[in-house]
Amino acid sequence: MADSTDQISDPLAARRSAATASSFSADPSGRIGSDSRRITPRSPRAALEPERVPMPTKWSKSARHPLVIAGNAVFTILILLAIIVGVGFVVGKHRFEAPGPLAEDKVVNIPPRSGIRDIADLLTNEGVIEHASLTTLTFIAGSLIAKTHEELRFGEYQFSKQASLQDVLNTLVSNKVVQHQVTIAEGLTSEQIVQRLLDADMLAGNIREIPREGSLLPESYRFTRSTPRDQVIQRMQAAQKRVLQEVWDHRAPDLPLRSPDQLVTLASIVEKETGRADERTRVAAVFVNRLNRHMRLQSDPTIIYGLVGGKGTLGRPIMRSEIEQPTPYNTYVIEGLPPGPIANPGRAALEAVANPARTKELYFVADGTGGHAFSETLEQHQRNVSRLRALEQTQRDSTQPAAAQPPTPTVGSVPAASTVRRPVPGAARPPLQQPPTQPR
Repeated sequence: MADSTDQISDPLAARRSAATASSFSADPSGRIGSDSRRITPRSPRAALEPERVPMPTKWSKSARHPLVIAGNAVFTILILLAIIVGVGFVVGKHRFEAPGPLAEDKVVNIPPRSGIRDIADLLTNEGVIEHASLTTLTFIAGSLIAKTHEELRFGEYQFSKQASLQDVLNTLVSNKVVQHQVTIAEGLTSEQIVQRLLDADMLAGNIREIPREGSLLPESYRFTRSTPRDQVIQRMQAAQKRVLQEVWDHRAPDLPLRSPDQLVTLASIVEKETGRADERTRVAAVFVNRLNRHMRLQSDPTIIYGLVGGKGTLGRPIMRSEIEQPTPYNTYVIEGLPPGPIANPGRAALEAVANPARTKELYFVADGTGGHAFSETLEQHQRNVSRLRALEQTQRDSTQPAAAQPPTPTVGSVPAASTVRRPVPGAARPPLQQPPTQPR
């Protein structure tokens, strides 16, 4: 009774039992409880598949529009191009920075009006960059990307060992062309300097006229290949004007010189008389003292210049007749300074004349050791000359047999002075039988 009472008292449970019972029917085989909708057994794989596949949604009309299709195609192409460009950039950057084929430093001359392609071909032929089309294209592309192709200029460039394409391009853009040095020695005439420039193969063009004597500053100048020779002359003239003005502004106040041109003239004589730095101011003092006393300068180089002019060298000893031969430059004949310089003096000679040594010396002669012996009186000068002659005789006796000794020079033969520097031992002459005015 308790059970039946519980079932009646729970109407919700009764309804569940009825619903459950209605879902079952008698099985023909006598089994109760089987589903009226018989479940067909399936394999595990089939069980995982959905019973009904949904139909695919149809594309909208906007998705099938030709512009959309074209846009998708373009977008795809852009992606592919971006990938290709990215790969090319990585490969090109590696090749651009990789060491080059040069085994040692090399200088290459880039001709005027060369384009980027011409430069690339030239560098390839010279072995600066590899013989590969990809390398050449990388060089050109690197120049175009860096926008440096318009900055490449002609000239000689030195490329370092194993220079990469980046190094090569930086060298060309920096415009650090190779500099050639031209050295002009002190004491050369303008004609000799012009010839020196004409012999310099790295320079170009001709020189219209020989510059005025003494207007060029001897020095070392640096120029690029194919620099016009006239431009070199102009630079030397500008340097001489600048140095001369500076020296003239700092000259001693009591010089017997009235203009910078006279300073150049006297400095050219000093330049020809000695090449020793420690003697320049003393040689300059001798000539300044003579000018102050109205004595003739009597300098051998002025004789030579009066005879051959800008050629600068006589090629033989000075003859006695030439010492007495009147020329505008022969300071054995004329009073005071010659009409112009006899060479192009350097800065040291200009400074020596502008500030000579404070001495009373009036004479000098070679001392047999490459220098000079200075003296204030003619008697001292003659003793110095005698010592030089004795030294010369001793040197001849020690180097030559007595029978083969050359005859002693006569009064009519005078050894020549050097065309650039003061004569070495054996080039001094004996004092002349003239008033005691010579500095020799």
